[in-house]
Amino acid sequence: MAATQNPNDPDSQFYLPADTFFQKHADIGLTFDDVTLATQFSEILPRDTMLDTRLADGLDLHLPLISADMDTVTEHRMAIALALNGGLGLIHYNMSEKQQLKEVSRVKNHVHGLIQEPITVTPNLSVGDVLEIIEDRRYSFSAFPVVEDTGKLAGLLSGSVVKPRYADRRVSDAAIPRENVHVVKQQELEKDPIKVADQFFTDHPGINKLLVVDDEDHLHGLFTLSDVERITQEAQAQLKPARDSDFQLLCGAAISATRDKQGELDHKRVINHVGALADRGVNAVAVSTAHGHTQGVGDTVKQIREAIPQLPIIAGNVTSASAVEYLADCGANSIKVGQGPGSICTTRIVAGVGVPQLTALYVASKGAQAKGVSIIADGGVTKSGDIVKALTLANATIMGGLLAGCQESPGDIVEISGKRYKQYRGMGSLAAMKAGSATRYGYSEDDSARKLAAEGVEALKEVSGSVDQVLQQLTGGIQSGMGYLGASNLECLREKARYIRISSASLHESKPHDVIEVKASS
Repeated sequence: MAATQNPNDPDSQFYLPADTFFQKHADIGLTFDDVTLATQFSEILPRDTMLDTRLADGLDLHLPLISADMDTVTEHRMAIALALNGGLGLIHYNMSEKQQLKEVSRVKNHVHGLIQEPITVTPNLSVGDVLEIIEDRRYSFSAFPVVEDTGKLAGLLSGSVVKPRYADRRVSDAAIPRENVHVVKQQELEKDPIKVADQFFTDHPGINKLLVVDDEDHLHGLFTLSDVERITQEAQAQLKPARDSDFQLLCGAAISATRDKQGELDHKRVINHVGALADRGVNAVAVSTAHGHTQGVGDTVKQIREAIPQLPIIAGNVTSASAVEYLADCGANSIKVGQGPGSICTTRIVAGVGVPQLTALYVASKGAQAKGVSIIADGGVTKSGDIVKALTLANATIMGGLLAGCQESPGDIVEISGKRYKQYRGMGSLAAMKAGSATRYGYSEDDSARKLAAEGVEALKEVSGSVDQVLQQLTGGIQSGMGYLGASNLECLREKARYIRISSASLHESKPHDVIEVKASS
């Protein structure tokens, strides 16, 4: 049993709670390397800690990590990988609106329990027509239920015949006939459809699709063996994928406060696009700009909130309590905090503005507490220990550089002196702005050519393997930090956090020193 702490003991004088610590250091901006956390009595093993976090109603994560909405970090592959590990990916907006919709769809359609509206084909099509549909819509699957115009099931087109050699064959001739297709009646699913489907696949080895029909043989859904197996395995995993109520993976998408050629906010275009994203099943939109405490961002948030009341809105970036309160009053559920801490961001150097990240998080957290919203730490994270420190004040952390080298990021791979690297660039770099991110910094597409100084750089990140591997290491570090503080969950972590400022010599002491480091052979 933990001993009760005496307020007059040495610990309480040196290791301070957030309010006392940051008020004591109000005259200086602090970042992650300026501070360390004091260990606490613990009865908690790292493996027993829970990393669940809530960013908004309907937006619950099992892992408080989010991939940055950057064009060299997050497209559908990264978003899928984050969601499968319990986190969230924010699809960047340096692409056409049509392409962003496709990226969201790829995430939402990746893995389902019951696919309630499966993609179907009609008997009159040719296999060649189906191949064109797959190519045009970029489906990752090639098997389709075959339905009549009335919606009645007519068969199942197997992926084994959806090949160029069979292009001239009609679907009606190539498909498995209705009488040979395995189905289950809708009313037989009862309260646990996954259990019913799992039992079916166990009883029918070699069958990997189960169609759901009503009494009149109209198609109402589809189970796949791979999806059911994944879901049953998830139930036993410590970190579960982040899913919505329809068993679809969570996915977020970034947008900007888009302006027309006259420089006015293009509300109609924004609302139409956000509406289309919502129709695709997006779980959150992020109104993402370098300077979030502006009327343009606030008006955009208000318009989205009015048009789609239930959609979680993330907005930013800001560094003050008043900015958090302003965006919350406009309708934002979660606020991104951070201006200039990113490894490829030069805003503080170019513009002379920005607040060291840990101080910014503390100040912003006061606004979040006042308004009952969440905050997300965006930038400055270089190691798992930084994430632990960030989570003592924030509800989640956004990462760019730590994920940019992963195989799931969209950056191009180059080889230099035998080492492989991926392209990584700031959204304020000239190349990114020319590709579409100028609005993030308050410029129109026409203005970007006249911008004299970029607020980001182009760089390279050494290829680091898969997202799974990176997140496993980061998660282990987060759980270890929570174990040292005796924190069973993130709320407890925030309660137990005690801070102490450290010197440059202490930072040196914290790292491997006075040795020749040898990497273990793989």
